[in-house]
Amino acid sequence: METKEFKAESKRLLEMMIHSIYTHKEIFLRELISNASDAIDKLYFKSLTDDKVGLNKEDFAIWLTADEETRTLKITDNGIGMTEEELENNLGTIANSGSLKFKTENKLDEDSQIIGQFGVGFYSAFMVAKKVTVISKAYGSDKAYKWESEGVDGYTITEADKSGAGTEIILEMLDDTEDEKYTDFLDQYRLKSLVKKYSDYIRFPVKMEVTHSRPVEKSDDDENKEPEYEEYVEIETLNSMIPLWKKNKSELKEEDYKHFYTEKFYDYNEPLRYAHVKNEGNANYNALLYVPSKAPFDFYSKEFEKGLQLYSNGVLIMEKCSDLLPDYYGFVKGLVDSEDLSLNISREMLQHDRQLKVIAKSIEKTISSELKKMQKNDREKYEKFWEAFGLQIKYGVYSDYGMHKDKLQDLLLFKTSKEKKFVTLDEYVTGMREEQKFIYYATGDSIERIEQLPQTELVKDNGFEILYLTDNVDEFAIKTLMKYKEKEFKSVSADDLGLENTAKQEEIKAKEEENAGLLKELSEALDGKVSKVILSQRLKSHPVCLTSEGEITLEMEKVLNSMPNGQKITAQRVLEINPEHEIFGKLQAMSDDKEKLGKYAKLLYSQALLIEGMAIENPVEFSNLICELM
Repeated sequence: METKEFKAESKRLLEMMIHSIYTHKEIFLRELISNASDAIDKLYFKSLTDDKVGLNKEDFAIWLTADEETRTLKITDNGIGMTEEELENNLGTIANSGSLKFKTENKLDEDSQIIGQFGVGFYSAFMVAKKVTVISKAYGSDKAYKWESEGVDGYTITEADKSGAGTEIILEMLDDTEDEKYTDFLDQYRLKSLVKKYSDYIRFPVKMEVTHSRPVEKSDDDENKEPEYEEYVEIETLNSMIPLWKKNKSELKEEDYKHFYTEKFYDYNEPLRYAHVKNEGNANYNALLYVPSKAPFDFYSKEFEKGLQLYSNGVLIMEKCSDLLPDYYGFVKGLVDSEDLSLNISREMLQHDRQLKVIAKSIEKTISSELKKMQKNDREKYEKFWEAFGLQIKYGVYSDYGMHKDKLQDLLLFKTSKEKKFVTLDEYVTGMREEQKFIYYATGDSIERIEQLPQTELVKDNGFEILYLTDNVDEFAIKTLMKYKEKEFKSVSADDLGLENTAKQEEIKAKEEENAGLLKELSEALDGKVSKVILSQRLKSHPVCLTSEGEITLEMEKVLNSMPNGQKITAQRVLEINPEHEIFGKLQAMSDDKEKLGKYAKLLYSQALLIEGMAIENPVEFSNLICELM
């Protein structure tokens, strides 16, 4: 029996196959089942025009047989089989795809379900097996042949006995090591889980004899004995065969989609929304997309991995293809099945081609559309979605220098000073009074805290609605938007609120001129902590407040300084004093006592910091000043 050598380039490729092309060794089963499915599909295709085949679709199957004693795993199909020449060409020359040739010659469309493209998947068997034996008999042939190999050293082909057409692959598993337990691939539960994971939607049944145990019925005399169990064997079909996403929508009910989601994505909670997509044109694909009702525990952590499951012809290629989802829609779960993607040689990864980008863009549009429909038609569900994932949308507005803001702005929700209910920006603008110039907002750690801010008084007194921003990213997102429907956003702490009464302005200006020396003394006493001290036009009942000049607000200062990069950002702070408050009269009365005035300045400044929810710089001094001045 002559041992034939692989060609030099094939030998190098085989070494690569074993050691580097495939990331996970378990992939071997997916590849061998896919090859078996291809072989059956070829014979099934032939049976449509050749009555001699004598098999109906339901007669075809793939069998797995594991034997822990002999450490062998068999994958058997009753497909078209291979001649001696085909064994030589398909298995002796790596990367020669018989499936691709068959598909091309017969001009098959996607309904043929031929999976193989590269002719290399078979060699993944050598990642787990020290010896591979292939016994095959081609349809219409009287002879069967055996192909055997122990890897790069070569292979032999001899005649063999086999009753019907088809192929049997026998893997003699490698010995276990400290790092790899190859015996696991002989465990029936592991095999079932791998078929479910990678080959669940192969359209021919994958069958296996599975051993179960059951209690032996007791006689009346044996009631007190320990229970006994007997083993029995049952033939199980391990795969579902027909993907849900390839069924017609008219065949499916809402319960079917929800059951698929909870089972496939291990979520006890039903999804808020789903979309079943069948897309043809520039991008041919089927997809199932789900919006979960709750965020995973690690969603906002570095450990979270976004992505959709990616299938090619029903075979799982990637568990999480991150390129199919933008970050701001990273919460979406689901899958995409397409034949149009350019897969690399191992079918594990994608070539990053134009088609992938086209599919991703189409999916993004679908998600945007579904979210807007949910917002419009089922507000209660949308608000539940927003509570879970709204932060991610707001990060999307702010990220990439606002590149995506136009896509996302209509998805935003904010609670407001009116009834504390969520509103969209469109609803806010639609409800604006005619004389209102700006979209007003206020920032704080909570709605309760914002409600107490002195800066909100003037806006509320004018009867204008205020957006409440309570997340760290909120103000950054608002500043990225700048405007919505030609209405500019304006912080209630801004120096120009567009509400100032001209007569009031003149009155305040006159008072500032009268008290210029006092205001200067207060500013100097604060020793650079504020850029200036002014008389306020916005305060009604509160004595003081802090505002800022320039682009960096007090809230942004807090957020930026909380980040772990060590960077210290300071807003240009302005201390505003209410000229109508009795405290201002006391300041005027002590204008000649510079030392006491300085103490009051520090006390009022610390008070303003506390109102803003900011830490005071010297708590001991603050406490002593209160005691002294009381």
